[in-house]
Amino acid sequence: MGQSQSLKMKDLIPELKRIVGDDYVLDDQADLLVYEYDGSIDRGNPVVVVLPDTAKEISQVLKLARLNSLPVVARGAGTGLSGGAIAEHGGIVLSMARMNQILEVNRSDRYAIVEPGVVNLDLSTHVASEGLYYAPDPSSQRACTIGGNIAENSGGPHCLAYGVTTNHVLGMEVVLADGSITWFGDNERDGIGYDLRGITIGSEGTLAIVTKISVRLLRLPEHVKTMLMSFETIEDASAAVTEIIGAGMVPAALEMMDHFCIKAAEEAVGAGYPEGAGAVLLVELDGLLESVEEESEEIEAICHEFSPLEIRVATDSLEREKLWSGRKGVLGALGRLAPNYYLVDGTIPRTKLVDVLKKINEISERSGYPIANLLHAGDGNLHPSILFDERKPGDVENILAIGAEILRICVDSGGVLSGEHGIGLEKQDQMPLMFSEEDMATMSLLKLAFETEDLLNPGKVFPTGAGCGDISQARAIARVGPGAYI
Repeated sequence: MGQSQSLKMKDLIPELKRIVGDDYVLDDQADLLVYEYDGSIDRGNPVVVVLPDTAKEISQVLKLARLNSLPVVARGAGTGLSGGAIAEHGGIVLSMARMNQILEVNRSDRYAIVEPGVVNLDLSTHVASEGLYYAPDPSSQRACTIGGNIAENSGGPHCLAYGVTTNHVLGMEVVLADGSITWFGDNERDGIGYDLRGITIGSEGTLAIVTKISVRLLRLPEHVKTMLMSFETIEDASAAVTEIIGAGMVPAALEMMDHFCIKAAEEAVGAGYPEGAGAVLLVELDGLLESVEEESEEIEAICHEFSPLEIRVATDSLEREKLWSGRKGVLGALGRLAPNYYLVDGTIPRTKLVDVLKKINEISERSGYPIANLLHAGDGNLHPSILFDERKPGDVENILAIGAEILRICVDSGGVLSGEHGIGLEKQDQMPLMFSEEDMATMSLLKLAFETEDLLNPGKVFPTGAGCGDISQARAIARVGPGAYI
């Protein structure tokens, strides 16, 4: 961020205040500090934060930003874990905090229209009396917003059976970089023409700003059963996961936590996880009573093949909620074990769980940094958390290198760089592990098609400098124009 940008922005503050109101433009340094980070370890200060209330206001802000060549970064609750909401190049942070209304609930057609600042869990709470709920449930669902979920195509524990955000978004109103307002998709499940809705989901705010979302609602299941299985080793728990899925069963959720996570969760919330276990599986089934009971018996039989220390079944909703409280709160609880953690998000084939977790443990032993393993085990989505202290010289550089090594292992095992957290700033240099220059150049054409002039969340997703073996991007850039994906 250059001094010229700061001076230019200061001149525009009165105009921004005219658009959204004096109280909703923040440029005091103390206020801006709140917006310099998200759930990752990256930092970056915006020059100004604007809190719009309507799509029309966002349109006016984007027109002003385009006229003055200023970057704009949309921000939800700041719970993202890849640096996606960081204003790396300064400019304007567009906070969606005020756009938090549930505008319509259609019980008959089972959809709702919401604003991007609606907190994920608030939607399910709002429609529960109608016998409905919204399926995507990131672990941060008590705080994260649906707009942010769209940016990263977020998942959650129940995405094993129900899919991630893109499977539950029917349509959306967006503001394009030139300020025009349009609608992608519909309120119907299937549409015709190009899937601009699907392209926008997971684009991390680089193509458009989402201002309204039509989401699919599901009926609450007739019966829910939650089980906790504890094992002596993480290898036994991993093998049980492979056998469960291999037997053709797809639970609503199939989560795994290792001994570090168990210790942290117990100290924080007292969820009742067993002491001395190397790993636990949290398994949830839902649906018709008869099918749930039949599947639970099969899963218990499979787990018995791997000598579980204990199998516990929640007897009521309160006990079920208690078991889940440990899983949902474990990331915050890791602060009891170390001042900081760096969370890696890679996905691998389920059959490779034992092998990959063994390699991660070897990295931990070799490096001396504890690594707490939390997994959406059913779909192979790993969340190794490297515990460290950012105050110690060299710790940040070391854990970033460890994270890159883990991602390389995931890709080499037939996996991908992200299951739900996105690429953002954190994984840019690893993109060439999966994509050639031609691949990235082709994807970059989307920015040209959307005519963003690289002002919407610039510097995210694609590599912006040398890395991963100093892979050259000159040819790719030349094909799509200077700055097209930088």
